[in-house]
Amino acid sequence: MRFRLLRRRLTISAPRVAIRSAMPWPLRWLVLALALGLSAATALWAFEFGKSIAGLEPTSRQEVMQLRAEIDRLREQSQQTQLLSQTAESLLTADRATLERLTAQVKQLEAENRALRDDLGFFEKLIPAAKSDGVTIRGLKAELVGGAQLKWQVLVIQAAAARNAPEFKGRLELVLAGVLNGKPWTQAFPPEGQALQFRQYRRLGGVFALPLNVVVKTVTARVYEGQAIRAIQAVDLD
Repeated sequence: MRFRLLRRRLTISAPRVAIRSAMPWPLRWLVLALALGLSAATALWAFEFGKSIAGLEPTSRQEVMQLRAEIDRLREQSQQTQLLSQTAESLLTADRATLERLTAQVKQLEAENRALRDDLGFFEKLIPAAKSDGVTIRGLKAELVGGAQLKWQVLVIQAAAARNAPEFKGRLELVLAGVLNGKPWTQAFPPEGQALQFRQYRRLGGVFALPLNVVVKTVTARVYEGQAIRAIQAVDLD
């Protein structure tokens, strides 16, 4: 009999057993509420304790607000300073452009002034000397360029007494005199002369290539009409 009861309890056909807590439901809810309240109180205490550790007291909050206000003020001041810097840079750029333009104008005026002085000297040379007649050479210039070239310029005019004379037709000849390899040297440039035709005045110039080892001492300009010399002028080179 006992064996049957034991087998019945150990098999599937054994009756179900329900385990019930001895604690009533109201008391269980009360314990749960107390646990939740204790947890909330602990969390609140931890939060306040953390704030005290971090220094976030009311006075600290006020200091933080003041610091934020100071940061906003400094940011606004920085923006204003940046705006002033940009304005100053723009003005500096404009002043630099104006200075460059004025410098260019000054250089242009200086060049024009030099050109006017040259023209004034040129027209002064057009004034014939007293008691002059016929063709006259005025303003013969010559200079060495690089030691191997000769740059020259000459002005030929008709004198006052010959203003109504017919057009002059002739040739201009430059004669260079100096030393070549220790010996006297003379040569005409160009050898056949340069055609010359004018009514009141004529200005001529150019550059001649010199032979090697030549030292030019004197440059002489001659104006020919046919085979006759109508004017002559010489200049020494230093």
